[in-house]
Amino acid sequence: MEIGVPKETKDREFRVGLTPNSVRALSKHTVFVETNAGIGAGFTDEEYYNAGAKIVTNAAEAWKQELVVKVKEPLPNEYQYLRSQQLLFTYLHLAADRNLTKALIESGTTAIAYETVELNNGMLPLLTPMSIIAGRLSVQFGARYLEKQQGGRGVLLGGVPGVSPGKVVILGGGVVGTEAAKIAVGMGARVQIIDINVERLSYLESLFGSRVELLYSTPAQIEQAVVDADLLIGAVLVVGKKAPVLVSRELVAQMRPGAVIVDVAVDQGGCIETLRPTSHTQPTYVEEGVVHFGVPNMPGAVPWTATQALNNSTLPYIMQLANHGLSALEEDRALAKGLNINNGQIIHPAVREVFKDLV
Repeated sequence: MEIGVPKETKDREFRVGLTPNSVRALSKHTVFVETNAGIGAGFTDEEYYNAGAKIVTNAAEAWKQELVVKVKEPLPNEYQYLRSQQLLFTYLHLAADRNLTKALIESGTTAIAYETVELNNGMLPLLTPMSIIAGRLSVQFGARYLEKQQGGRGVLLGGVPGVSPGKVVILGGGVVGTEAAKIAVGMGARVQIIDINVERLSYLESLFGSRVELLYSTPAQIEQAVVDADLLIGAVLVVGKKAPVLVSRELVAQMRPGAVIVDVAVDQGGCIETLRPTSHTQPTYVEEGVVHFGVPNMPGAVPWTATQALNNSTLPYIMQLANHGLSALEEDRALAKGLNINNGQIIHPAVREVFKDLV
């Protein structure tokens, strides 16, 4: 099979769909890599060439292949490359992107989303590595924007002897929330995790013990925890659907001036009413006196690490698609759950529910 790897076009997105090592593993196939596609992650055209790739000079050449492997969803300037008889394998997050959903339907592209590939036990193997990175970065970025020079309250999360540490409130105890808590605890912050799954809270207790306060999610509990948070992290995930809004504008307005919100769920619509997508170029804005950080491709800030972590998980599925095409979905139930759109039809049930008028 012929595989295309375009250069990512999202703002300051330096990750790339395949590493040179992944290209080498796909040696039975022909891989076309757009020039400089991997340079931001530390991979040169020469490395790709030596691994067996063909270097193409423009995006159109990479996009015209039978299987296109990316990291982020196609942007409007890339819709022109979508076509029938094309397999697209990337993060899509369609529930929060009506225009992309329509473009995929109209083009006839077969679109398989990393984030909805799901194992029998409910694990999301292609979302997990980026969730780990995003969770860890959420506290790293949050700590930075709490600095006074960045518009924050001027709070050091770890505090110092004689001064209380900062308070971190995490909405959601899944992979993102767990990883955020690890970093926040490591910094010495006071940490609360709020989740609706009692079994998950029990697991987190075995992981963190008394170092993290674990709270059951109710509107009253969220309100009580959020108002005095120095750093609020949204870490809510509903597979294939928009994230529920858990924090209203009125509640944000009650937070301390200069507090920081980082919503990792922003690519699924976000769980905080006042938060909207931003970019690595302009990552924050202030609303209701609170600093908002809404970068949807946070792992793009660490592309050398993130690209390799992603490829470690995606490569086995890419090889299945390269070897068997769409037939791979019949043999692998997890991969089949990744199918979002095929032949102009929305396939994934959660996406169908969001866009009932497009079905």
